[in-house]
Amino acid sequence: MARKPADQSVNRETILLAAADVLRRNGYESTTMKDIAAEVNLTAASLYHHFRNKDALLLAVLEGGLDLAIGKIEPVVQSDKSPTDKLKEMVRLHVLTLTGNTAVGAAMIFEIRPLMNLKADGRNGAHAYSDDFIIKRDAFFARREYFEVLFRQVVQQGMDSGEFREVDVPIYTKSIIGANNWVAVWYKEGGRLAGDVIAEMIADGAIRAIKCE
Repeated sequence: MARKPADQSVNRETILLAAADVLRRNGYESTTMKDIAAEVNLTAASLYHHFRNKDALLLAVLEGGLDLAIGKIEPVVQSDKSPTDKLKEMVRLHVLTLTGNTAVGAAMIFEIRPLMNLKADGRNGAHAYSDDFIIKRDAFFARREYFEVLFRQVVQQGMDSGEFREVDVPIYTKSIIGANNWVAVWYKEGGRLAGDVIAEMIADGAIRAIKCE
């Protein structure tokens, strides 16, 4: 089947999901723009019409996954629910987001390092990045920190209200977010337990670990 030329658009979300799938199969270093283009039946030139390079495409994949998770969790944080109900729902929604697209979740774990390794001068080894890319990269990591802050706020609220026992908030928060993220690595669609069941189980466990007796 012939590849689509550049003037025949392909949905951006379709490209990002395809990129995440290819990254999961091949890894960042071994993945090429040609590989990703072939996944959505485009020419490589057409894909460059959408994204400047592989790094820009990786960043877009990570941005999309993070924005989706924040979009689901923010309303819970801002609600009138108790800290216990908030935290349980936040964990549940986070895990559900990951089981809904494990490839994007896996990219958050395994493929984020190239972005983390940028030096202060915007270089990764011999490769230099544009100022625009550095700004977008820094904005992504600020959003990533904000995502963690949302969890920290609710944990602190629960401690202040007496619902949660005293814990080291940053460590507890990192532990539950880290455990959630790894669901994307081991979860298999069509496996023994559905994603919603797993999400409920993990959310219950997160609450039991911190709830006052």
